[in-house]
Amino acid sequence: MKKVNVIVLTGFLISLLFSCGGSGNRVANFNFPESDSIPINEAEKLSQEAIEDIVQNISSPVEMASLLQALEVPFFTEYLASTREADGLSTNFQKALQLGVYGADLGYLNIYEKTGTAIDNLATINKLADALRVGQFFDFETLKRLAVNKTNIDSLVFMSVHSFNEIDEYLRENNRGYLSSLMITGVWIEAQYLACMVLKDFPHRELKDRIGEQKIVINDLLLLLRPYMNSDDEFSDLYSDLERIKTSFRPVEITYIPGDPETIERNGRLVVIQNETSVIMIDDDDLSDVIKITEEIRNKVIANQ
Repeated sequence: MKKVNVIVLTGFLISLLFSCGGSGNRVANFNFPESDSIPINEAEKLSQEAIEDIVQNISSPVEMASLLQALEVPFFTEYLASTREADGLSTNFQKALQLGVYGADLGYLNIYEKTGTAIDNLATINKLADALRVGQFFDFETLKRLAVNKTNIDSLVFMSVHSFNEIDEYLRENNRGYLSSLMITGVWIEAQYLACMVLKDFPHRELKDRIGEQKIVINDLLLLLRPYMNSDDEFSDLYSDLERIKTSFRPVEITYIPGDPETIERNGRLVVIQNETSVIMIDDDDLSDVIKITEEIRNKVIANQ
């Protein structure tokens, strides 16, 4: 599988398309860095200056849903987070985290063209966006109209992602980047959960590899959250939970094999893309541990605990 750096639309993004693999004469082994080894002041610096690089390697949940569809996996309503819980959210922390969760679910719904449920999901997202004072970036009526008309699914996907991108940019420009980091984390947790639940019922090597590759992403998420980890109990608990997921990934082995670089034009500039392939090694017992902990923490998040 090839690794592709994509310009993603932050806040609606998770990383389930990290890949590796390749051809070449040398092999690079991935050494999993310790987030605790990064000084807090450096983490703050990185969370602002390197965030674009981090999320460029994070792809849309729509791509994950597309993979499930390509594998002929049926749609399961029971995988989705209930929107009924949204009324019980009392803090901005909970609202931002749940906004990410519902964003991941929206990508899943859009690809499977579940318009009725998508409208309910959109309404909940709109409500949370208003509560976080970013509702001006969310055109609910247009999105609702696109959801009803299945011929406009591509437009619905684009507008949904674009809205989240604008929300993210606004939050970061107004010193509310911690909320955007929570949105990204919520999207990742939900998408990882969806992948894990599908794999339990529909074992597939490609999906197993995608889950294993999240060993890379979890460290980036911890890096984004580290500046806020001691700000209150909610952040501290979330950070600890992600550390548990990180620990479950330790037995996973990722080997990179470099490939030939590719030059493309992006925004009027030539950009060199480093193509590589990967080999993911994860045994069934370790995978079961990852799935179990992911499910536990995701359910904790949506229960507002």
